[in-house]
Amino acid sequence: MSPTADRAGDTARAARSTRGDKRRALLDGALLVFAEDGYTRASIDTIARRAEVSTRTIYNQFGDKATLFEAVIVDSAQRTADAQIIIVQRYLSKIVNIEVDLIEFGRVWVSSAPEQAPHFALVRQIHAEAGHIPEATLRAWQEAGPLRVRAAIAEHIRNIAKAGHLTVADADLAAVHLVQLVAGDATTRTYHGAIPLPAEELHRLADAGVRAFLHGYAA
Repeated sequence: MSPTADRAGDTARAARSTRGDKRRALLDGALLVFAEDGYTRASIDTIARRAEVSTRTIYNQFGDKATLFEAVIVDSAQRTADAQIIIVQRYLSKIVNIEVDLIEFGRVWVSSAPEQAPHFALVRQIHAEAGHIPEATLRAWQEAGPLRVRAAIAEHIRNIAKAGHLTVADADLAAVHLVQLVAGDATTRTYHGAIPLPAEELHRLADAGVRAFLHGYAA
């Protein structure tokens, strides 16, 4: 390859890296704005300032606010789901004592991760403004995040049942029950993480949820 071709390749790679950096900064900045202001109140100008990009960059990359909002929801949901699936794999892939191991999982599940705070602030805004958000955007969010996580939990529940620890007819429904029983009350009482509860109270709620789940599903 000639030196000229080498330089051309380096320039192209640098341009792709710059575009990627701008897109990442834009998604991160827009997440913070949408999490604070919601969809309807967030402005392109505010997002541009927070992301330190021009409004032209936003329109060039996404076209309009609705498309940007969907991209932010999907990106944030994917990253949060990736982190949650790691927890699922870590705590549900090898069960020895079903109650002890599920309690350990439940306590971790209800514990907030600071880096995920903007995502759950965005979730609060989504719930508040669901009637103003396109149905396709809501579906994209669910498929990128919550439904992926539920599928991962369901697969582990199937394996736990095969090992003889649980009696499960519908693993997908059992996954919903596990998450709701472990985290539902904590989610309601903290308003999706807006008002924190002491760790001891979160653990008490999670432990009670695990025991309720086992009352219905223990082999």
